[in-house]
Amino acid sequence: TGGHTTEILRLLSCLSESYSPRHYVLADSDKMSEAKIRSFEQKRAETFSKSQFTLDRIPRSREVRQSWISSVVTTLYSVLYSLPLTYKRKPDLILCNGPGTCVPVCLSAFLLGLLRIKRTIIVYVESICRVETLSLSGKILYYFSDYFIVQWPDLKKKYPKSVYLGRIV
Repeated sequence: TGGHTTEILRLLSCLSESYSPRHYVLADSDKMSEAKIRSFEQKRAETFSKSQFTLDRIPRSREVRQSWISSVVTTLYSVLYSLPLTYKRKPDLILCNGPGTCVPVCLSAFLLGLLRIKRTIIVYVESICRVETLSLSGKILYYFSDYFIVQWPDLKKKYPKSVYLGRIV
């Protein structure tokens, strides 16, 4: 919600018309992001007449201040919920930037790749506000993403697999 959505929409605004359809995945409790996405897509349709998108919802994997033990259970539930969605959409690329909702989607896509059902490229962009340490999502997806992008040089030093591109949002 909020900041993550704003950052990802800034990234998407740079993508060409060929990145269509776009499938957005939101936490079922996220109301703010849907309005932002619909507004973004409405403006995009003015430039790209064949622009297509969908909105899907999954259970939130972790609430703010939720205990670690219960987070494991809710995240596993979200992964199981994400598997049929990921199978149905069969994305070529997942572009994500840190909300906990991206972890179950990326893990289910990774699993479909392991099962040789569909290989999806996972691109994770760590939030601009993460200057010295990775977010929890980043710490998990560092090991599962194909491209892990950071926006601060100190993070590149700490995480050698990452790609430092400077400020991109």
